[in-house]
Amino acid sequence: MKAAALLLILAAPAVAQPCPKGPDKAPERAAVIADLQKATSAQEAAGLMTEFWMIQMRAPDVEAQAMLNAAVAQRNQGDLSASIDTLTGLIKRCPDYIEGYNQRAFDEYLAKNDMAALADSNHVLSRAPDHVGALSGKALVLMRLGRIVEARKVLETAVKLDPWLPERRLLTSPPGQKL
Repeated sequence: MKAAALLLILAAPAVAQPCPKGPDKAPERAAVIADLQKATSAQEAAGLMTEFWMIQMRAPDVEAQAMLNAAVAQRNQGDLSASIDTLTGLIKRCPDYIEGYNQRAFDEYLAKNDMAALADSNHVLSRAPDHVGALSGKALVLMRLGRIVEARKVLETAVKLDPWLPERRLLTSPPGQKL
């Protein structure tokens, strides 16, 4: 009887495994952000942002990592549509993995699909309000939409987290004027 049950299990078609939730990255992000705020040079800050992205780009499992890597490769080859599709598949499989949404927001921004980029950025920020990349990305989308006052506030929040953020140069104009 046990042998028959084992054969039945082995003969069954493979079913995709559900995506694991993955570890909470908030403590790692917070540590990097604390170091960014103490950084004494742009070079030091750049190294810390590399660390930030390494944390964020760690997917919950091998399959999710392969999907994320494929999407980045598609983007790098200029195929934003394919990258967005791959990231949408990743999000469907791993809805708790916020970097899937953030990467799709970036692709949508590049594709000038601003409302979709804004929606994905807002989703990321609802789960990780200290996601510097999502904050700066949202600010850029808002600028392109002409929502300058709102963009300024979002960018100011990002710069408080990362004083070395390259987009900080956009804050030099007076409030209410084009950034």
